[in-house]
Amino acid sequence: MFTGTDIIDFFQKNAALAVFFTVAAGFWLGKFRYKSFSLGTVTSVLLIGVLVGQMKIEIPEPAKTLFFLMFLFAVGYAVGPQFFRGLKKDGLPQVGFAATVCLLCLGSVWLCATIMGYDTAQAAGLLAGSQTMSAVIGAATDTIHQIPSLKNLDLSVMPVCYAVTYIFGTAGSAWILGTLGPRLLGGVNKVKEAARELEARLGEDMSAMPGFSPAARAIVFRAFSADNEWFSPGRTIHEFEEYMQKQGKQMFVERIRQKGILKKITPRTRIHPGDQIVVSGRRQFVIEEETWIGREIVDDNGLINFAVEKRPVVVNKKGAAHIPIQKLLKQDYMHGVSIGSIRRAGVEIPVLGGGKLDPGDRLELVGLKQDIDRAAEHIGFSDPATERSSMTLVGLGIALGGLLFGWLLATRIGSVPLSLTVSGGVLIAGLVCGWLRAKRPTLGGIPEPAVWFMNNAGLNVFIAIVGISTGPSFVKGFQEVGWSLFIVGAVATSLPLVLGLFIGKYLFRFNDALNLGCVAGARTTTAALGAVEETLESSVPAMGYTVTYAIGNTLLIIWGVVIVLLMS
Repeated sequence: MFTGTDIIDFFQKNAALAVFFTVAAGFWLGKFRYKSFSLGTVTSVLLIGVLVGQMKIEIPEPAKTLFFLMFLFAVGYAVGPQFFRGLKKDGLPQVGFAATVCLLCLGSVWLCATIMGYDTAQAAGLLAGSQTMSAVIGAATDTIHQIPSLKNLDLSVMPVCYAVTYIFGTAGSAWILGTLGPRLLGGVNKVKEAARELEARLGEDMSAMPGFSPAARAIVFRAFSADNEWFSPGRTIHEFEEYMQKQGKQMFVERIRQKGILKKITPRTRIHPGDQIVVSGRRQFVIEEETWIGREIVDDNGLINFAVEKRPVVVNKKGAAHIPIQKLLKQDYMHGVSIGSIRRAGVEIPVLGGGKLDPGDRLELVGLKQDIDRAAEHIGFSDPATERSSMTLVGLGIALGGLLFGWLLATRIGSVPLSLTVSGGVLIAGLVCGWLRAKRPTLGGIPEPAVWFMNNAGLNVFIAIVGISTGPSFVKGFQEVGWSLFIVGAVATSLPLVLGLFIGKYLFRFNDALNLGCVAGARTTTAALGAVEETLESSVPAMGYTVTYAIGNTLLIIWGVVIVLLMS
């Protein structure tokens, strides 16, 4: 019969299993929501880790660092293309805005910590939680270990401060930007109108453009008999598609069967009455035209059952990057190809005609294989699903980034080291590798599922080890900081968000809907972006999220180094 002592002894001897249990329980707890509130995965993993840590389990230091560096590299790799794209002329306003908001985040935390008399570890925990940047814990710890005067500092209080302030940092940010923000900018209806105006300006006449299909609409392939008298002279496929475009309907002819024989089609192929054709297009267009074309043909596998491909393609050709989407869709090589969705820095953005594609954007192209092959050659490179990652890229990126910035470029003022530390170096290496991957696909890459794993497993295993290691002193640390820290954290969270809204409106003169997305991105709060889009009933804010998110993700992690230097 097992006893509690036996279980404790088992986990003490098998610390790795305690970490896996903590991660599993944390992910399970983090999925629960009450209305719009959720602890989130990271906080849940930390709290479970604290409970498991009461068993006084010792975990070797290299394990924590290993997973943290893997997480940092994945973060940089994911946002690298947008980070460097933002440094170009048309992206500089959003870069400047993101840097301003990030400085406000650092300043508000430093001010609150100074007024309250917090030590360096408490200030770092306040920064990590109030700005919902968990990686600050690792960056700050790395820096503290390099400063001789801080070698006796009690670091167990850092995750305590993080846990206490993270709750409002997440839920409060979503409420401020999703509910309070539109009111501060003139009212919900006014901001909704701003979103519609931007959609109208960027999305003019997109409903008539070939190759366009918003992600919310399924692209369908249906077969009809050409019974309409319009076909009686014998119309070419080009004439049919051109006629439909003039009616504001985007449709392509994919197959044709004449007298029982499937024919190879070209734009000059003629459609005669009674011919059977397969058309593709947005669902509403194809359904609207079924009675106009003729009767629909169903249960004819010989005609309808053919392969249609959905393929991710990464933009990196000059002919596709930096041009409006509506201009791209007019190109001959886009014939028969629909755009299912566009993802930028991992965020799905609206497909609007006036919007421009950026290098590194990931398009989902839908159509026949030969059509997608042709389009992909002109847009960038196909990035089909694969199970393999370039471990050479990952390994060298992490090693060389840490070596370059953590050692070779390090300097000192007295006893205080001035460098990005190994953590910051790995983050920068990830940015560079992600950018290079978008430019030169032959360098090898990391599949999106692998990036997700490195990001989530890396961070949460790191946080689990932090929670387990500090668990025995967590209660004592909580008694030291007290409940007042929650209020201090709410202030540190709110100030940058509210000030950022007014700075974006009056100094940078952003569109109000775009402004909310820019603030959410600069603070890297995806939950707030979701709340904003729900309030405005529009995905326009996501267009302001990607560049600012890339900059915010980088600077807020680096602030983990800066806050230690400021407080020490």
